[in-house]
Amino acid sequence: MQLTSRQVVTQFAHLLQEELFPLLQSSVGPLNGQMRLLASVIFLAPLGRILYARRASTGRPAKDRAALATAFLAKAVLNLPTTRDLISRLRVDEALRRFCGWSSIQALPHESKFSRAFAEFAETELPQQLHEAVIATTQNQRLIGHIARDSTAIPARERFPQTTQQKKQKKKAKQRAAKQCKRTRSKGSFGKAKAAPSGTRIQRQRHQKLAGMLSELPRQCDIGAKKNSHGNLQYWRGYKLHLDVADGQVPISAVLTSASVHDSQVAIPLMTLSSQRVVHLYELMDSAYDADAIHAHSRQLNHVPIIAPHGRRGTTRPSQLPKVFPNRPTPQLSPAQQDRYKERTMSERVNARLKDEFGASHLRVRGAAKVMAHLMFGVLALTVDQWLRMGKAG
Repeated sequence: MQLTSRQVVTQFAHLLQEELFPLLQSSVGPLNGQMRLLASVIFLAPLGRILYARRASTGRPAKDRAALATAFLAKAVLNLPTTRDLISRLRVDEALRRFCGWSSIQALPHESKFSRAFAEFAETELPQQLHEAVIATTQNQRLIGHIARDSTAIPARERFPQTTQQKKQKKKAKQRAAKQCKRTRSKGSFGKAKAAPSGTRIQRQRHQKLAGMLSELPRQCDIGAKKNSHGNLQYWRGYKLHLDVADGQVPISAVLTSASVHDSQVAIPLMTLSSQRVVHLYELMDSAYDADAIHAHSRQLNHVPIIAPHGRRGTTRPSQLPKVFPNRPTPQLSPAQQDRYKERTMSERVNARLKDEFGASHLRVRGAAKVMAHLMFGVLALTVDQWLRMGKAG
């Protein structure tokens, strides 16, 4: 007999309470709620298997990489702002230190080694792999009703890669190169030039593979703007994290982009990524995602898109136009769609928990790869926490 998702969660929680936690308590001491969550994450995530698969065939093996990865997971679970705070906590918290794998204070690595290990984890996308493995383990037998899609601002202490003057110079150089290419083609000295991709980014994404979609999305630090609940624009410098959240407030997929990237540019990559990981029925999005290509691609993936209509779909008749052009009100969701659309708020609750409890508001690294690794350690811990809560809800 195939178990339901809730039965799987219940059995896993029973295994933790009856076997894993007593064994840990006998070796490291009493476990509080955060330590129990950390143990659950380590128990679910195949940390050793992924680290062993990436180990070089030659050279001295990095035996402490598992301990360092566990420490960075603890940093997210404990919501510690900096790596120095993590090291200070490891020095005074014997249970945490022994759980990570260091038997004494003298065995703790230097701060520089923590930094090098984190750069390695970011380059190899270790937290993203762990999160994908946890999703495959916990959600593969689950039929998900709703996926809520949204983004959240990630402020960063980082400079822009180019100044305004440099961008102007780069633009002028591109214009000169385009003119030179045009003259060359008119003379016929070379063969036909390769045609540039046509259409907008969203239109191109419908015919691209996932890797091609993600490669076209900007990831450098820049300025972003977003309307708050009062309709006022808020600006920030940094990045934007786009999340797909399933029923039960479980993050399924995540993509990091520049702060200036519009939410609609990431809808098709996100729905493609989520479709490869889970089976779901409805996709809930706000009016920023209201584009014909997004509607069509969602249906092509056998999903039902429920997107709040944007005001541009309605028209008003200017006084100077003849009456043959009538007013067209903005279309509205049906009552059944409105009831389902209310579930979209779970994405906002996930964003809030990620920032308040799992370190997303404590960004002290630079570069898109490191920023994504820092955020994904928190997303991984949040995913396991929400999955365990699903078993308690019933």
